Amino acid sequence: MEQIPSSLPVLPIRNAVIFPSISMPLVVGRGRSIKAVEAAEAKESLIVVVAQKVLTPSDPQVEDLFQVGTLCKLENVSTTETGSRQIVVTGISRYRVLRFELEAESYLSARGETVVDVHSGDSIKNEALFYNLKELSREILELLPGSTEHLVKLIDRVEDASYLSNVCAAYLNLSLFQKQELLETVQVEQRIEALLAHMRKEREVLNVQRDIRDKMSERLNKAQREALLREQLRTIRSELGEEAGEEAADEIEEKIRQADLPEEAAKQAHEELQRLRGLPSNSAEYHVVRTYLEWLAVLPWNRRTEGQIDVARARQVLDRDHYGLENVKKRIIQFLAVAKLKNNLHGPILCLVGPPGVGKTSLGQSVAQALERKFLRTSLGGVRDEAEIRGHRRTYVGAMPGRIIQSIKRAGSKNPVLMLDEIDKLRADFHGDPSAAMLEVLDPEQNKTFTDHYLDIPFDLSEVFFICTANVVDTIPPALRDRMELIEVNGYTFFEKLHIARKYLVPTLLRDHGLKVDWIDLPDETLNRIIHHHTREAGVRELQRKISALFRAAAEEVVAYQQGHPDAPAMPVIRLTANRVPELLGPDRYFPEAAERGLKPGVAIGLAWTPHGGDILFVEASAMPQGKGSLLLTGQLGDIMKESAQIALSIARTAAAPREGAFDFPSHDLHIHVPSGAIPKDGPSAGVTILAALTSLLLGRPVKSGLAMTGEITLRGAVMPVGGIKEKALAAHRAGLQTLILPRKNQQDLTDVPAEVRDQLKFVFVETVEEVLAESLDVRLPRSVSAA
Repeated sequence: MEQIPSSLPVLPIRNAVIFPSISMPLVVGRGRSIKAVEAAEAKESLIVVVAQKVLTPSDPQVEDLFQVGTLCKLENVSTTETGSRQIVVTGISRYRVLRFELEAESYLSARGETVVDVHSGDSIKNEALFYNLKELSREILELLPGSTEHLVKLIDRVEDASYLSNVCAAYLNLSLFQKQELLETVQVEQRIEALLAHMRKEREVLNVQRDIRDKMSERLNKAQREALLREQLRTIRSELGEEAGEEAADEIEEKIRQADLPEEAAKQAHEELQRLRGLPSNSAEYHVVRTYLEWLAVLPWNRRTEGQIDVARARQVLDRDHYGLENVKKRIIQFLAVAKLKNNLHGPILCLVGPPGVGKTSLGQSVAQALERKFLRTSLGGVRDEAEIRGHRRTYVGAMPGRIIQSIKRAGSKNPVLMLDEIDKLRADFHGDPSAAMLEVLDPEQNKTFTDHYLDIPFDLSEVFFICTANVVDTIPPALRDRMELIEVNGYTFFEKLHIARKYLVPTLLRDHGLKVDWIDLPDETLNRIIHHHTREAGVRELQRKISALFRAAAEEVVAYQQGHPDAPAMPVIRLTANRVPELLGPDRYFPEAAERGLKPGVAIGLAWTPHGGDILFVEASAMPQGKGSLLLTGQLGDIMKESAQIALSIARTAAAPREGAFDFPSHDLHIHVPSGAIPKDGPSAGVTILAALTSLLLGRPVKSGLAMTGEITLRGAVMPVGGIKEKALAAHRAGLQTLILPRKNQQDLTDVPAEVRDQLKFVFVETVEEVLAESLDVRLPRSVSAA
């Protein structure tokens, strides 16, 4: 000790403490540490090894090191291929650092003093502590797995208490700070007492581990063993960097416990949770199982939104949010009244059918608000894969539940109002038929046990209030249509649109555009012009866009005035008169031109039903001389409409045959065209219109002005009833027509036509084509035709 230099190189080490008399291999890779080893080789191979307080990857600072370390001797030094040093050091004595120094900016050195172990004066107590330490050491060695007899014999031969305490402290499973505390304890007996406390705890742990290995559970109950196993597993995974996975499993287990799963779902969750605990957190299967369990935990298996079926309040909400639509409101109120009497909403699925923009989606929102339930909307338009409804099986990468279960998750309640929008747009392809999957969803007898492919366990959908929407019914499969109760939501009349714009659209759009009510003057004449000349729709979406365009222009004027007159006391009123509509929205797009076009021979006005509501339909006929008596049809006409044209031609030829100087059909080609050729057209209701156009052409007499017609004709000259009377009447009213010719059997359908429209139109009901031509052309057919 007298030959120890006053300044020694310092080797900082991480997560380890070296004790005197103990040899330890080390790998030295940091720059300063390598230089310290090289310096030690030049100074009698002596070096001070000091533990770091903080596990920094770079060279530590002086404040990061403990003040007490170990004076060691370099036993072996070798250089690896990477340039690091592999060394073996043996502890000589404890070393107290008085001052750290940085030698030439290359390595740390220390000035200090060696520390000698101190014994107390009570030799009897010292001897007793020493033998207790030896006995406890033997017991621990015997509890360790494997052969430890040679170590026990080595312990028996040890007679130095200081040496034995250093050996036990070096190899006992203790934390860094616990070992450093033992290193800094100079009093041997105090060190032994501290070691005995740690070793007794270690002995208990080893006893439990031996019991687990031998499958003996007499001394520990199941809960204690599981806790110990979990602690061991957590320690192992922590060493492997997988501790987060175990914590995640515990967190998911708690969520599943709180989710109150049904018996079958709870059993499935328990099995999957056990699988999760046995999987490494970095494996692909781990993430699949974890995602599945998170879905099980988050679904509202038994969570409901508490609400009451208040029919009076529902009526109030529907009237507040929607103008008109009396038949629709009445049907919804009746449905809710039955549900209140039954005390549940199980029953037919409502399907709102109508053109775009008439308020189908907002009706569903109002129903949810009236029932005090959560509202969700999912669009089925363009869905072609059955898995979009039922979900994907978990064997597929990126599998997820279907849209129904996803919507339930977003709602957070098992009894929301779920709107299935555009159900008529479902399409089948090689992936399957999604409409077939919807059969189980919308069947009250089956959806109690709806099984999503991803969950693979039943989920109860019987408490969900499903409302579907569609533009047309024809594309809905019959089996699916049979499970729904259809409620028609028809287009709005001019007066309804005016009222909706004034009461709903204008206040909302003013607020959305940051305008104040007293800044804008929007008279009804302006709205009238927009409705008639800038929109032609069954709903009010285009009307809303046009009013928004007006308000954007008004907002521009407001900003320009405020910037030009910053000191103005008030904003002058901006008058959006009807004369300013062309300036702000562009030229008028639609005109009431039906009367003008009807003045020419060979032109007749028909009425058509479309998914967007009703529309007027012009039928034009032309005769070409030097022909062969053929009939040319253009305008993308369907097969049924072509057959109607053939029937109309046959009736016209039959009517012309007895007349003197009648039209020479064999020497002329006839051409019938229905404008808007880019739009496909079909159906039998244009039969009377085609006949009127042909007859007008052959006689050179125009159809009466302001008159339109609809109806199917037969070869016998009868006029058959058609559908869509309300939409067709609304279209005629929008186009400015005055008279409608309808089949007599459609007279009962006028009850669906709003009263203000009925009052402004003249309806003529007919049963034969003779009555049609007499009303439209003042022509009477021969008796042989009408009686044919």
